[in-house]
Amino acid sequence: MIRGGLRAVLAGALFWLLAAVPALAHEVRPALVQIVETAPNEYVVTWKRPVVGDMALRLIPHLSGGALEAAPTAEEAAPGFVVRVWRIKGGHPLDGQTLSVEGLPQSVTDVLVRVTARDGHTIDAVLRPSRASMPLSLSPPKGLAVSGYLKLGVEHILTGIDHLLFVLGLLLLIGPRWPLVKTVTAFTVAHSITLGLAALGYLSFPSATIEALVALSIIFVALELTPARLRRPGLARRQPWIIAFTFGLLHGMAFAGALSQIGLPPRAAPQALLLFNVGVEVGQLLFIAAALAVMAGLRAVQRAVGRPAPAWATAAPAYAIGGLACYWLIERVATAVTSAS
Repeated sequence: MIRGGLRAVLAGALFWLLAAVPALAHEVRPALVQIVETAPNEYVVTWKRPVVGDMALRLIPHLSGGALEAAPTAEEAAPGFVVRVWRIKGGHPLDGQTLSVEGLPQSVTDVLVRVTARDGHTIDAVLRPSRASMPLSLSPPKGLAVSGYLKLGVEHILTGIDHLLFVLGLLLLIGPRWPLVKTVTAFTVAHSITLGLAALGYLSFPSATIEALVALSIIFVALELTPARLRRPGLARRQPWIIAFTFGLLHGMAFAGALSQIGLPPRAAPQALLLFNVGVEVGQLLFIAAALAVMAGLRAVQRAVGRPAPAWATAAPAYAIGGLACYWLIERVATAVTSAS
């Protein structure tokens, strides 16, 4: 069991992580840019801009070729949105242009992007205030050099705060004990299975739905950390490897999303996939090692101070992790609903 002082300090760190989120909810539902290429140098652009009350957010889409600087072909009001449509003929080739949204960095909403090429190849992406533009490449992704996938895997897990919070929740639940090894192994095996199946095209689910389910898995672990559940351990405490394996299947499909943006090299897909998975595991083990080192240091400090931890320290990590996961869940469900509509 991780002692109260450790929980208090970790709770403080998680509080600041939660406070760093721009807001507890988006201003409104996400905006949407949909581009469908119908013929060479011909495409239809649909722009759905959110409306708050009677006021539309000041978000303006741009294509680097200048096609969207002209007046739209059609414009109408829909519930919660203003919809504009441009029918471009004889414009610049869509492939290679840059899509950007003016005003997005000053907002706290997202813009869903779906681009469909003439051959049926699609691009699904999300523009955020921190990344308000993206290049459009309509040719299928060719992949990195094989060796680059190891680094990509490490970077993906170490920048995936939601995945790390899930692992941290398991670590807080189990503590630095032998069952942790079995639990981490089960998580690794599970996400390796679905990562491989999804990356090779044998398994496919909407990315927004998977991301929402990942947030739900973190909420589940956070509930298991509450004082009531700690006093009456359930399956997650008795057999944590089962929970890790079950939710690891979801996390593996989320990991595959990183590869979908880059692709696998045609003649070296198995090697690249293996290196990416190894990179994910290396990053995960680095995080666990760092967390265990911090825990050991905090236990040493607590022994030196000799003061009991306050009563609220036991519950704080559960509510900090769960609060952030609930924010993600609401955000991602809204994104999934908007993407499906």
